[in-house]
Amino acid sequence: MTHASEWIEGVGDAAAAAGAELPDVAIIMPCLNERQSLAHCIANARAALARIAELYGLSGEIVIADNGSTDGSQAIAESLGARVVPVAQRGYGAALIGGCEAALGRFLLMADADGSYDFADGVAMVGRLLDGADLCIGSRFAGGIAAGAMPWKNRYLGNPALTALLNLFFKAGIEDAHCGIRAITKRAFLACGLSATGMEFASEMVVKASLKQMRIEQTPATLSPDLRTRAPHLRPWRDGWRHLRYLLMLAPGWLFGIPALAALAVGGGLLAGATIEFLRPGTLPQIGTYWTLLGAGLVAIGHLAALQTLAGHLYGVCAGYRPATWLTRLEGRWANLETMLVGGLLAAGAGGLILVAVAFGWANRHFQPAASVLPPALGVLLIQLGLQNAFGGFLLAIIAGHEARFFDSPSPPPS
Repeated sequence: MTHASEWIEGVGDAAAAAGAELPDVAIIMPCLNERQSLAHCIANARAALARIAELYGLSGEIVIADNGSTDGSQAIAESLGARVVPVAQRGYGAALIGGCEAALGRFLLMADADGSYDFADGVAMVGRLLDGADLCIGSRFAGGIAAGAMPWKNRYLGNPALTALLNLFFKAGIEDAHCGIRAITKRAFLACGLSATGMEFASEMVVKASLKQMRIEQTPATLSPDLRTRAPHLRPWRDGWRHLRYLLMLAPGWLFGIPALAALAVGGGLLAGATIEFLRPGTLPQIGTYWTLLGAGLVAIGHLAALQTLAGHLYGVCAGYRPATWLTRLEGRWANLETMLVGGLLAAGAGGLILVAVAFGWANRHFQPAASVLPPALGVLLIQLGLQNAFGGFLLAIIAGHEARFFDSPSPPPS
């Protein structure tokens, strides 16, 4: 159990002792110098809560997650009856995480405090949560984007491309991965263990909910021009790159696994052809020195990338956001520190023997060049693969919590 959930239970106990009831729904807004739009957003949120109470009989609260405002936003929020939660760590994600952790409702509805979203769109989202969804995200493409509300590069390039990648990597099946209005149950929020402090928080929530096989739904949402006169906090190119790199870090199979398979296939094919030509000259078109060395290099790169795939997958399992699969169970049965060390030492030993034989052959030829570079290339490659295997085994053991059996019921990190 996280410290946040322990704190929430403590507040709940105190409220129960005082005879107070906790709200069912919490509307959370991240806030950094939003005095121009905050009153409008709080009034809009209060109207949405009234509609939620009318339709579903749920009570609510408004939480302003203040990220260090210096324009008096805190006083405005408090004067309008909202609860202000100061969040010291800067960033869009940090503010929302802090606000969601402090929220008392079992349903969390969040959107920006700049007037670009209509909290009325969140009423249907809460209804989806009541029907059993864990996360409901808005789709601005289904609900409508007003003129001037979204830059063209976000609307036609960044958002569609990043959403397509997210769906490809994680099979989320959503239309608008970066829509700022969304609802999630408190239980699902805590289970996801979200940690992204920047704009990539929007992707992290969907990715981890998808990896944990939560029920994700979407409803239409509208987007209007914001009410601020200052520049927005969003930086399209910088924040787009932050989203992309975060998606790649959470998808080791795509980041490392696909290149590993390609490198091993091409490199292995070149070495196989060179070996056949070495043993039975004339069987295949001759694969020369350069192609042989390229093949050995690709196999080494592919093996390293495969180890990185395993390490990234293992970290996700140990962190609790990636479920164990048949592949991890198979790896847990055969792969552990000892087997990787033994395999690595055997490969390195075989490579050393090949190089010894190459040295004897060189001496017998009176130190003249060899006809083929294949034997020394294979010897060096086997030593490299063996060392990578041994070092990789220790790295995996460290990630697994200093356990020699990597996938043997890994424990989540301490809360």
